[in-house]
Amino acid sequence: MTKVGAGGRVSIARVAAEHRAWLLPLGLALAANIAVLLAVVVPLARAAASTETRAQAARQALQAAERELKAAEATRDGQALATEELTTFYGEVLPADIRMAARITHVNLAQLAEEHDVRYEQMASSAAIERDSPLERLQVTTQLSGRYEDIRAFLHQLETASDFVVIDNMVLGEGTEDERLTLDLELSTYYRAGKHGA
Repeated sequence: MTKVGAGGRVSIARVAAEHRAWLLPLGLALAANIAVLLAVVVPLARAAASTETRAQAARQALQAAERELKAAEATRDGQALATEELTTFYGEVLPADIRMAARITHVNLAQLAEEHDVRYEQMASSAAIERDSPLERLQVTTQLSGRYEDIRAFLHQLETASDFVVIDNMVLGEGTEDERLTLDLELSTYYRAGKHGA
């Protein structure tokens, strides 16, 4: 039995001595818990934190890889579309050979001039290989004359026609006849190199 001393205080040493049978196993259990905490739980917590950090890094790497994959697929799809459009351009828009290019720049141009009451004065043409290109260029220089409204309608029709013709240069000048103007026109069309027709 414990007796309370003067002033109502109990000495810790006395309590420890009297309850040693209970305190010793309790202290050993506390020491074992601390040892387990330090030896097992703390390293596991650190390992779990490290694993979470690695998992987060792996998620970020996965997201970056997915973005790169989408960009690569978009590039591939863009290249495929560009190749398809280029094939269509070569096959359906450009003249197939120099004979078709000459037909566009000579015959069609003469017919277009006649339709718009523009006089076809003279023409010269030359073919040239384009450097670092699978295309050749047929360049045409022509001189036309007509009234302003007719020349304007002729140029509009030439620019909006389905034939692939590039207007390189044009000079509008005064003509010799009443209200007639001259039009010096340089234009080009392109065709696949090596295809000179039959």
